[in-house]
Amino acid sequence: MIDIKNYDNENIFARILRNEIPSEKIYENDFVYAFNDINPQAKIHVLIIPKLSYCSFNDFSEKASSAEQANFYKSIKEIATMLGINNGYSLTTNVGIDGGQEVPHFHFHLLCGRNT
Repeated sequence: MIDIKNYDNENIFARILRNEIPSEKIYENDFVYAFNDINPQAKIHVLIIPKLSYCSFNDFSEKASSAEQANFYKSIKEIATMLGINNGYSLTTNVGIDGGQEVPHFHFHLLCGRNT
């Protein structure tokens, strides 16, 4: 069961950030790490995560500094531009069990194009 109130340091994204599990890095700065999803649901499917420990969007919204939040959201546009996405994309985040959250680390899915 996903606990969106207590961060689990052994979740897959925490382990990716510690380089215990490999990932295909797309983008990185002081606050953000972005990588290709290993089970893409679209032609482009990038996971965008904060480097610090936040369980969900709610947790991030309540606890992250204003600078961290601003950097995180601006990074999404930088990633889309870097990937040459010009005709639009989808951003999704899930919160908690009822919201479909599978990994207890706040993240966005950036998706673009049909997966063929």
